[in-house]
Amino acid sequence: MRLLITGAAGNLGSRLARFLADSPHPLRLMVHRRPLPFDTGPFPAVSICRADLEDPASLAKACEGVDSIVHLAGVLFAPHPEVFLPRTNTGYVRNLVAAAQEAGVGKFVLVSFPHVEGETTPEGPATDRLDGDPGSVHARTRLAAEKHLLEACRHSPMIPVVLRAGMVYGRGVLMIEAARWLLRRRLLAVWKRPTWNHLLALPDFLRGVAAAIEIDGVSGIYNLADDEPRTVQHFLDVIADHWGFPRPWRVPEWSLYAAAGCCELFASIFRTASPLTRDFLRIGMVSSVADTSRMKRELLPRLEYPTLREGLSLL
Repeated sequence: MRLLITGAAGNLGSRLARFLADSPHPLRLMVHRRPLPFDTGPFPAVSICRADLEDPASLAKACEGVDSIVHLAGVLFAPHPEVFLPRTNTGYVRNLVAAAQEAGVGKFVLVSFPHVEGETTPEGPATDRLDGDPGSVHARTRLAAEKHLLEACRHSPMIPVVLRAGMVYGRGVLMIEAARWLLRRRLLAVWKRPTWNHLLALPDFLRGVAAAIEIDGVSGIYNLADDEPRTVQHFLDVIADHWGFPRPWRVPEWSLYAAAGCCELFASIFRTASPLTRDFLRIGMVSSVADTSRMKRELLPRLEYPTLREGLSLL
């Protein structure tokens, strides 16, 4: 099975690429400007292609001869995501789906997140709904991408798979390392209102994507998450205790939005990354809990790290 991974130089994309480099599948890694963070020399079945998801003409060669695509490419930590996310979250998927169908690709795996359904809780978890009305631009544009993929594949032989993954954690994951850096310096703060969040250990995320690629009959929407949703506040307290740092400050929500606005203003003026945006806070402050029953039936009957207690060893 010949695989294409977009965003292969990114944080999760590079980890998936390294994980699948040891598999028997020939692997094509799509990059744009950023180089891969690991050497492909020891892996003769791995090749690199350069393409621009904003340029449909550059995607034909990338998709040629491919059996399955895993789409992870995107833009994060840039100011004013409401300006670029309709293009990068939705437009990129439209371009890639069209190129994949033209090339006869058999399966398209889109990595998403359960926030696309809006507020969900342990009593009312996210399932496979497409009628959500999320408040953040991140979630709205990703939901639009999901809808486009599923609709485009209704009248084509290409199989659509949407993996709505919980918050992926593990050593080297960007958000986790950012939390570690901030906690060490007593700079991490979190809002006071308890907000549910569903977690997923990095190894289980990688295994889930591999299963979605390899298992026959997999199609449609799957929620990938562990067995024990927690609040954001509890998760941050647990990892702070694990690392031996003071727990994060509890602060009013308005103060975090003010900090995010300052980050975006600085990034806009000096053309730098914005480690915090107001839309990122909007999605983070929405409770997100997923129904993982379909995942367990069809993808991952057992998780290596079913709860954070086991997963702390990864940090």
